[in-house]
Amino acid sequence: MSEVAKCPTCGSHSKIKVKDGETTYKVVQDEEALKKIGQMKKALEKFKFKAEQLEKELEELKSNPS
Repeated sequence: MSEVAKCPTCGSHSKIKVKDGETTYKVVQDEEALKKIGQMKKALEKFKFKAEQLEKELEELKSNPS
């Protein structure tokens, strides 16, 4: 997932990418798109947390056959 930061030259919200030690900025032009990116990041974190919990529960069930 892309990181969003302010561009140091123009001050706009931009997606940043670091490649070979060089940081490039690509502007996010729509404020609504910026909101959506934030919402998607939160949703992804929730999903990741739930998946990790289910993996732990599965491992417990595998290790304790009844």
